[in-house]
Amino acid sequence: MAHANARLTEFGRLLLVQRITELGWPPAQAAESLGVSRATAYKWLGRYRSEGRAGLADRSSRARRCPHALPASQVRRVLAARRRRRQGPHRLAWQLGMPRSTIYGVLARHGMSRLAHLDRTSGAVVRYQREHPGELVHLDVKKLGRIPDGGGHRIHGRAAARRGRGIGYDYIHSAIDDRSRVACSQILPNDTGATSARFLVEAAAFFAEHGVVIQRVLTDNAKAYTQSLLFAETAAGLGIGLKRTRPYRPQTMRVDWRLSLSTSGA
Repeated sequence: MAHANARLTEFGRLLLVQRITELGWPPAQAAESLGVSRATAYKWLGRYRSEGRAGLADRSSRARRCPHALPASQVRRVLAARRRRRQGPHRLAWQLGMPRSTIYGVLARHGMSRLAHLDRTSGAVVRYQREHPGELVHLDVKKLGRIPDGGGHRIHGRAAARRGRGIGYDYIHSAIDDRSRVACSQILPNDTGATSARFLVEAAAFFAEHGVVIQRVLTDNAKAYTQSLLFAETAAGLGIGLKRTRPYRPQTMRVDWRLSLSTSGA
């Protein structure tokens, strides 16, 4: 797909070469009519003559060859040292005689940039997930301050900060499936037990539309989840078990808000 600032789409390229080949326009005139350079016109004309209509399609901008790419043997050497020594790019750079930026790039591309992502015993990459969709769904709320019409202090400065006072907050309720990472989110006015119970019903309906039945949800220890009788009764009515994280252990709440906000919502 052409980028946002491209002058020519596939249709525009076809129009360009048709004006040259069928209507007899000079390449410079055809290029000017479509707002592109003469070199661009000759490029698409050459592709059309050698490959036909298929030559006008978008192509990947990835280089066909990269002479400066790190050899596969060096990549294997870096990954092996990472698993064996459990050390970061700075120490591995000194031991392997390679720039630390190169080592970090290799680790990042192979999902080994953090030691926490590796099993401490075997060094294998660990991905936390359940066996099948619906077995465990993570439930959480993100509180965000509302921005007044026309923008906040980033636009108008701190001197006018009071113009946004008192307009309250939005509460983004999200549910993310532990296996598939499919998520649904809703922007709701509060995070009370009644609102959380209503969102649980909506989330269950959303996953049901995708053929997934929620068996259990994992939440933190917020009052809306732990002290709301309505939330507990709603979960029981849907046949959903409740599981809570250990206090002061946010590591067990593996909800990625960027993921939840970028996926389709209920």
